[in-house]
Amino acid sequence: MTFSSYRDLLVWQKSIDLVEVVYASTARFPSSERYGLSSQARRAAVSIAANIAEGRGRGTQREFLRYLLIANGSVKELETETIIAQRLGLLAADEAKVILVAAEEIGRMLAGLRRKLLARVSPG
Repeated sequence: MTFSSYRDLLVWQKSIDLVEVVYASTARFPSSERYGLSSQARRAAVSIAANIAEGRGRGTQREFLRYLLIANGSVKELETETIIAQRLGLLAADEAKVILVAAEEIGRMLAGLRRKLLARVSPG
């Protein structure tokens, strides 16, 4: 598993794609949600990609592993906000499903990346 930049990581690329989907979906929220659920969902989506990048930029594998956990926390936050938005009628079921499927995939990818990094740290 070799990569020269966080931008080479498929999980980071998919996270950026998810940010675009979340921004497009939340753009249709009512203006009363601009500083509420819309803002929180957008920040959570951005946080996933940002924490992958920041962790990689920290220079140590231990820090990278820690930031991957933080990114995974943001995945769970976004999933929760998506479910809430759907239940409140702010997101259609098909829009919510697109976000949830992408978030679940990113969560699995983050877990896989963590497992690979941990195996390199402590083989056995």
